[in-house]
Amino acid sequence: MNQKSIRVTLASMLALAAPVAAAQADYPVKTIRIVHGFTPGGISDVLARSLGAKLAASFGQQVVVDARSGAGTTIASEHVAKSPGDGYTLFLQDITTHAINASLYRRLPYASVRDFTPVTLIAATPLMLVMHPSLPVKSVKELIALAKTRPNEIAYGSSGNGTIVHLAGEMLKVMAGIQLVHVPYKGSPQAVIGILSGEAAILFSTMPPALPMVAAGKLRALGITTAQRTSAAPGVPTMKEAGLRDFELVLYSGILAPRGIPRPVVDRLNAEFGKAVRLPDVQKIYENVGAVAVTNTPEAFAAHIQSEIAKLGKLVQLAGARVD
Repeated sequence: MNQKSIRVTLASMLALAAPVAAAQADYPVKTIRIVHGFTPGGISDVLARSLGAKLAASFGQQVVVDARSGAGTTIASEHVAKSPGDGYTLFLQDITTHAINASLYRRLPYASVRDFTPVTLIAATPLMLVMHPSLPVKSVKELIALAKTRPNEIAYGSSGNGTIVHLAGEMLKVMAGIQLVHVPYKGSPQAVIGILSGEAAILFSTMPPALPMVAAGKLRALGITTAQRTSAAPGVPTMKEAGLRDFELVLYSGILAPRGIPRPVVDRLNAEFGKAVRLPDVQKIYENVGAVAVTNTPEAFAAHIQSEIAKLGKLVQLAGARVD
């Protein structure tokens, strides 16, 4: 190729790149959607709406929350994976959508790692072990003792097969050496209703639906699954304090985008979410649902997803959970 041809080729490449660079510099110029795969009122919905409002104010563009629950979050995951990588479709994922589903499903219509671009973690939240007050126990140790005298008689609820709530119940069974009956529901709010109605006796619930029921005395809290107690319920011991030394599960939430999103847009989103989670009124919302703000770089978030896939894959195998 002669020098003239090289100059023409370079000029053409620059001409094509200019509109793309301009679009990235102007981002965002239209409505942004934050998709999640959970029912309204849960932790993901609360986080999406509180952070979306802050991004809208910062960007000067509308940010809408698009809840696409069903099929263990795979409906929402597939939708995001197949959306344009332009920064206008984001995914508020959690430990279920990637770390669990990568092992739970034999086949997925997307690649859990390849088809997404990590932006940042945004929160870490415990699960809370709650029970119907009619159960004659007041601690985890008493629950375990009772379960050992009544194998396969005490039912535990979950937000669905293979969810972190389900796996927490399986972890309790294994670590305590007890036999429980699994009753799956279609989400954490529905599972809490199931406990209130007496269909199941215990539940590792996400925090938003459990906290008001505990405060009202309709449910009793026995423990939380993080290493430290939560300010939302400081009187509730950790599962480690309650006697299960190695019991720890953290419900992580983060922001992903479809594959191919330009790095300048990723960096802008990373910075904006980092600012939003630390605003005082957002911190108050986090505190109310028992969440802790956690942010990191896209690279660190990518490494975190890989490590969680490996760790939770072992727990899925332990539970024998599988979806075809």
